[in-house]
Amino acid sequence: MTLSRRGHINPAVTFGLFLARKVSMIRALLCTVAQCLGAICGAGLVKAFQKSYYNRYGGGANVLADGYSKGVGLGAEIIGTFVLVYTVFSATKTPMFLCFNSEQSRWRKNIVSVELEREATVLAPLPIGFAVFMVHLATISITSTGINPARSLGVAIIYNNDRVWDDHWIFWVGPFIGAAVAALYHQFVLMASTIKALSDLTGATKSHHHII
Repeated sequence: MTLSRRGHINPAVTFGLFLARKVSMIRALLCTVAQCLGAICGAGLVKAFQKSYYNRYGGGANVLADGYSKGVGLGAEIIGTFVLVYTVFSATKTPMFLCFNSEQSRWRKNIVSVELEREATVLAPLPIGFAVFMVHLATISITSTGINPARSLGVAIIYNNDRVWDDHWIFWVGPFIGAAVAALYHQFVLMASTIKALSDLTGATKSHHHII
């Protein structure tokens, strides 16, 4: 099962996967629409069944806290979403390893999806959940921790307060920038350096066999 078929829940995660070419544009758009609809329904259910708590805590809406500038709020969302999306990529990536080809008597680089991936990524929710927890600790006092545009949109629509809409753009722009940076960094910096290291090792092995 590939990363593109797992539950994203978050448009920022979906956007990151789209930039990494793991999902098509159509799939990304459909996932984002579904995520937003789900968030609206979820917020509606909370309001319907827990109205007193809902009103007491402002519907759980994301708002920029007093004393913080829009720039600080935007930065918090960018950094928080970067941490989340980077963790998603790292925790669910396909294993890369070297395989010895005895018939050709040389090392051959292979980047493959293996059955071990399924067992390894069973634990993926742990680092992802821990990342979300740490981001909440760092940003909840600033923006009530968005890092999920669908969640922010859902509660904004159901709560529908002027203050909620004033800075709502932060909870879309920030997460999408953070997701883009995480995807590009993971795919074009870390993965490229890993592939280069494998290539160098393969070349060194070839030279060793020629010397022998």
